[in-house]
Amino acid sequence: MSDALLTADIQLIQRILPHRYPFLLVDRVVDINGTQSAKGLKNVTMNEPHFQGHFPGTPIMPGVTIVEAMAQTAAVMVGVALDLADKEMLIYFMSIDKCKFRRKVIPGDVLEMQLTTLRGKAGAKVWKFSGVATVDGEMAAEAEFTAMMDLPQE
Repeated sequence: MSDALLTADIQLIQRILPHRYPFLLVDRVVDINGTQSAKGLKNVTMNEPHFQGHFPGTPIMPGVTIVEAMAQTAAVMVGVALDLADKEMLIYFMSIDKCKFRRKVIPGDVLEMQLTTLRGKAGAKVWKFSGVATVDGEMAAEAEFTAMMDLPQE
């Protein structure tokens, strides 16, 4: 097996995740190191629907969508590592812990989400991850979360 890190573009992301606009919150996943770690990228734009009502005139990305973007990054990492494209995998939050928000995320920002697997392996339904979201190297949010992945039956 190669030690090369993998990447998922938007087409592959959509083959792994069931999410679609306006709730698809990751544009690209890079540096995918098996099921161990990956980095998600989200280009934050003013035309996203939550900005119409989340502090009109002072648009701020809701914290829950930042955590959701981290979770989607984790799901793509697992989906790429376990070859789950086109398998109709579903993912459900089970818990969110140690969640903290440190800076506003606004239109024009590029949200970088570094995800690490704390628990989970091929065949497991329950996975635990740690995520840190940054903008320009400054921490925006961090959280640990547990998710159940309905993986396809072989």
